[in-house]
Amino acid sequence: MPRLEKVYLKNNVMGLISSGTQSILEEESHIKDVLSRIVVEMIKREWPQHWPDMLKELDTLSKQGETQTELVMFILLRLAEDVVTFQTLPTQRRRDIQQTLTQNMEKIFSFLLTTLQQNVNKYRRMKTDLAQQPKAQANCRVGIAALNTLAGYIDWVALSHITADNCKLLEMLCLLLNEPELQIGAAECLLIAVSRKGKLEDRKPLMVLFGDVAMHYILSAAQTADGEGLVEKHYVFLKRLCQVLCALGSQLCALLGSDSEVETPTNFGKYLDSFLAFTTHPSQFLRSSTQITWGALFRHEVLSRDPLLLAMIPKYLRASMTNLVKVGFPSKTDSPSCEYSRFDFDSDEDFNAFFNSFRAQQGEVMRMACRLDSRTGFQMAGEWLKYQLTAPVDTGPMNSKTGEGLCSIFSPSFVQWDAMTFFSESVISQMFRTLDKDEIPVNDGIDLLQLVLNFETKDPLILSCVLTNVSALFPFVTYRPEYLPQVLSKLFASVTFEVVEESKFVVSVQAPRTRAVKNVRRHACSSIIKMCRDYPQLVLPNFEMLYNHVKQLLSNELLLTQMEKCALMEALVLISNQFKDYERQKAFLEELMAPVAGLWLSAEMQRVLSDPEAFVSYVGADNKIADPVMEDPSGLNRSRISFCVYTILGVVKRARWPAAMEEAKAGGFLVGYLPSGSPIYRNPCTEQVLKLFDNLLALIRTHNNLYMPEMVAKLGETFAKALDMLEVEKNAILGLPQPLLELYDSPVYKTVLERMQGFFCTLYDNCFHILGNAGPSMQQDFYTVEGLASQLISSAFINLNNIPDYRLRPMLRVFVKPMVLSCPPEYYETLVCPMLGPLFTYLHMRLSQKWEVINQRSILCEDDAADDNPESQEMLEEQLVRLLTREVMDLITVCCVAKRGAEHNSSVAVDGDDDEAMATDVTPPASAELTELGKCLMKQEDVCTALMITAYASLSWKDTLSCQRTTTQLCWPLLKQVLPGNLLPDAVSWFFTSVLKGLQIHGQHDGCMAALVHLAFQIYEALRPRYAELKVVMEQIPDIQRDSLEQFDSKLLNPTLQKVADKRRKDHFKRLITGCIGKPLGEQFRKEVHIRNLPSLFKKVKPSLETDVLETNEDGEDLTVLFEP
Repeated sequence: MPRLEKVYLKNNVMGLISSGTQSILEEESHIKDVLSRIVVEMIKREWPQHWPDMLKELDTLSKQGETQTELVMFILLRLAEDVVTFQTLPTQRRRDIQQTLTQNMEKIFSFLLTTLQQNVNKYRRMKTDLAQQPKAQANCRVGIAALNTLAGYIDWVALSHITADNCKLLEMLCLLLNEPELQIGAAECLLIAVSRKGKLEDRKPLMVLFGDVAMHYILSAAQTADGEGLVEKHYVFLKRLCQVLCALGSQLCALLGSDSEVETPTNFGKYLDSFLAFTTHPSQFLRSSTQITWGALFRHEVLSRDPLLLAMIPKYLRASMTNLVKVGFPSKTDSPSCEYSRFDFDSDEDFNAFFNSFRAQQGEVMRMACRLDSRTGFQMAGEWLKYQLTAPVDTGPMNSKTGEGLCSIFSPSFVQWDAMTFFSESVISQMFRTLDKDEIPVNDGIDLLQLVLNFETKDPLILSCVLTNVSALFPFVTYRPEYLPQVLSKLFASVTFEVVEESKFVVSVQAPRTRAVKNVRRHACSSIIKMCRDYPQLVLPNFEMLYNHVKQLLSNELLLTQMEKCALMEALVLISNQFKDYERQKAFLEELMAPVAGLWLSAEMQRVLSDPEAFVSYVGADNKIADPVMEDPSGLNRSRISFCVYTILGVVKRARWPAAMEEAKAGGFLVGYLPSGSPIYRNPCTEQVLKLFDNLLALIRTHNNLYMPEMVAKLGETFAKALDMLEVEKNAILGLPQPLLELYDSPVYKTVLERMQGFFCTLYDNCFHILGNAGPSMQQDFYTVEGLASQLISSAFINLNNIPDYRLRPMLRVFVKPMVLSCPPEYYETLVCPMLGPLFTYLHMRLSQKWEVINQRSILCEDDAADDNPESQEMLEEQLVRLLTREVMDLITVCCVAKRGAEHNSSVAVDGDDDEAMATDVTPPASAELTELGKCLMKQEDVCTALMITAYASLSWKDTLSCQRTTTQLCWPLLKQVLPGNLLPDAVSWFFTSVLKGLQIHGQHDGCMAALVHLAFQIYEALRPRYAELKVVMEQIPDIQRDSLEQFDSKLLNPTLQKVADKRRKDHFKRLITGCIGKPLGEQFRKEVHIRNLPSLFKKVKPSLETDVLETNEDGEDLTVLFEP
């Protein structure tokens, strides 16, 4: 645009601001917004080089009146947002404008403060005069605009501007906290100022906010806002004030104890009192906002010893006792918190998720507080526990479906019990970690344990809390072992807990147990296991009593579920590990497993396990049932199979040799040494388990064959969907929340179909858990089983084509991965490679087909009405393919590149929202070499091909997380392994093209894009000298600059040229391939705005000192000048 036109446009726009708009109270906000944006766009293009007087002109405009002043505020704010916050300009223009703003910041700040002060003063004078109301409102508007503009600058300007003139700005903001119309803006500015990071020395002046005046204004504003009831505006203001106090606490923690010579403020006690007021406020959100700061205070080296903070611990713990009570659901009216929750949460599920994380956070902070004062916490826990044990039960208006007069999860009594249990568990565990052995109040603890053991209840929810308290108090038993039998009796009584007593001994099918009842029984079992795992030496003297108890319970087939039976057997196995005598433990395990062996190896069971038709008939899946809720004729048969599988799993998982080598040697567990010197142990369970192994493989083979179409057709009418996923599994995969009440009040299985689905699902998982645990448990005795590889291939890997994704995933995770990770290198050739080779080849083929279907579907968007709810079915299928892809890529990575143990296993086990957890690590670690197993697999041509193709093809599958993990961890180490060989030119082009395709699909995600660009760069640099084909691929990239490519190639291919820095080469390469980097949908069709650079104002010219000196002193006599300081 010609210069004259620019001037004409600028003058007209300024004229509009000056006299073309209506008054401040009348003009529409969108008009003001657009006008200010037009000016900002002109500034972005012309200031400061072509419009040096811009700030003066804005100053002149602001003197015309409130309307113009507000517009000037808008202009300054939008300018700061575009230049600093959103950075929507080319780098050089942004730098020029930001540096000019910084140079003029003193004037700008002075202007903003003066504007704010003048308008606030006028507003205060006139607001009570009715005749002056419009004028007062106009001044108020300008005040609000000034505060908003300040908020846009306080975040990034030098701290000296904020603290100038004895912190005049902070003082003014504190004063405005008591001005209803301006208080939210003032609190926002104060929050940004107090949250500033930077040098500690620069932040010291912020401590002025702990002074008398500032504290007075902050606290009186909070009291006033809270005293006016629940009004949204006041509530928002309270939240801001709470954040200000939190930020103040963080600043104090940062400054105190550092070298900045800051001392504990005199008003620290007043600060703590006001902070506690927010922790005891009815709003659950406000309470949760204070927790991180409490944690920082209790952790702080200096403050944690301050008498004022120590005196606050009992008050904080007392507040926590209230805050742990789960009330405040937005749909309810049983607490003052409910009203506030309606502002903060959309639904009860939302509130529930929030409260669970809030409670966990509180637990952490309570433990920190108890580290400073354990006795107080324990004393409070004891008082609360005693109170709950004597308080009458109040079930509230909602009765539980479990039984008449029982609590639901919303009952007043249960929420109190639940909170008290969490509190006592947190403080007691911390006390044992903090106090010395002789300081523990053993007598008090044992008294509490006695009270809990003597307490009787028929309410499953309360009983569950009682059991947690037994576990929390159990460490006291280590001081008084004579109480152990009483604890065991209490736990065993709960293992057989029923709401209706008679149903324990009724042989007919029981009414379905609710989840609350099942939880109590499971809780008791896990408490027994935990006790035997953590205190085996304590329990060992009572082993016979324990064993007789378990035998008695197992004698009645209907008394316990199979999982409960197995849990009790696991507890016995854990104690038997303490025998530290191979022969004795082996004899015990033989006796324990005799009933299982008798059942599992019987002729009938062998027939059933080996033949899919016989199996379907035996478990009753071919029946048609008239009453799908009560009738279940084959339930007993299923439970027998489950019992055997559960028991084998329990024994394999728990039986072990002693950890200390000397004890293992003395007990007869040590059988020799490896060439490396490592000991070889034998497991006392090996003989028993291997005896049952053939039938286990037969069951796995049969189970896999159930998915053949002809077998699915043989399922009875009632059980046509018996092999489908449970609804709970579907919801977990789709990330749908479970309705709150259903978790406890609904039966575990509503119908016999659900029961059958649960049976198949658990059976399948448990069989593979046994195989996954067999290696670590039995070691060489398992790996040397004759023909193990072919046996596993013909059972676990049979009929994979028909096995659905939701069954294949757990197989890879719980069987293949643990087995591979625990397998010693000497069995790679004989066992692992023969298994993994065909598996990886198959998995590549399967995933490719699945992703092909998904891609076709997204292209065609076909209208398929085959199911009741085709959209959700498609979503479920797609999500399952994603999760299976992650599982497969993770397995390949674990096998080939990184032998990461538990930490790695846990990373993939999550079903839900790990899409969000995009890693930012883009370059693979320098040590990403292939493992021994990886090298072994890569030696076999077909396996090597399958691995390479799967890794590189997965980059263009629509799963960002899988793409990023594969790019950073797997692709380059695999390719590097085959580089020394002669790769076919077509293969090289395909690998490179696959990475570029990945960029096209995932380029919109920063983490993924950076990783893919790095990989493409590595491949091009390593292979371009040998393969000219890569240049041909590059030339096909849209909008590539040929001359730039030639320049890059010439530098790459000519080793004599000086090597450019790695970062610059990579940046150059990234610019070359920009045409194939995908963009987010929102940016694909955006018209690019080009802002040209102006002659730079701030470019530093490097002084060419050396040449000057040398040119002027040809004889070199004054070279000393170079070295002068």
